[in-house]
Amino acid sequence: MNKKELRLKYKALRQQFSENELEEKSLAIANQLLKLDIWQHTYYHLFLPIEEQKEVNTEYILQILAGKDKEVVLSKSHFETVSMTHYLLTDNTKIKKNEYNIPEPVDGLEVPVSKIDVVFIPLLAYDKEGNRVGYGKGFYDRFLSSCKNEVIKIGVSFFDPEEKIEDHFENDISLNHCVTPTQSFSF
Repeated sequence: MNKKELRLKYKALRQQFSENELEEKSLAIANQLLKLDIWQHTYYHLFLPIEEQKEVNTEYILQILAGKDKEVVLSKSHFETVSMTHYLLTDNTKIKKNEYNIPEPVDGLEVPVSKIDVVFIPLLAYDKEGNRVGYGKGFYDRFLSSCKNEVIKIGVSFFDPEEKIEDHFENDISLNHCVTPTQSFSF
C-alpha cells in the first residue's frame, strides 16, 4: 500500500478503539518499552497525543521517564516553517493545544537537538524495514535529520507492521525500533 492508503486505513482503525481499549493498549506499549535497552541515556524526546486522532497515550511513557529521573523534551510545532522548537519539560511548563489540537509547551527552556538521545515518534503505520508513515507534513523527518547520527528512533503503534510501504522516499528517516502492545520490532 502507499502512504495515502495507509493513512486512511490506520486513522479508521484507530477510531474504532474505545477509550478503555486505547488506555489498555497505551499502557501495554509503555510496558513493552521497559524491555528495550534504551534507559541509560539522559534526554528523551516525547510527543503528547492528539486525543481526537486516538494517538498512543504517552502519559504512561512519561511516568516511566519521571520514575527513571530522565530529562523529557517536548516540541512546539511551527507550521509556517514546518519546524519544531524543543523545550525541557519542567514543573513550570504550561501545555496548550495548538490549532490542530496538538498539546505543546507554550515556552520554556530550549533544548538543542544535539542533546537529544532518544526520540519517541508518533506514526500512523510502518513497515518491516522500519519505514514509517505520519500525517504527511514532514515535521519528524526534518527534526530527525537534524539529530545526531546515534539518536535512537522509536515508533509507538497499536498495530503490527505492514509488509512494505510502496512509496517511501530516500530522505524518509526510518525507525530503529517500533513498539506495539504485544511486542517490539527492531530494524
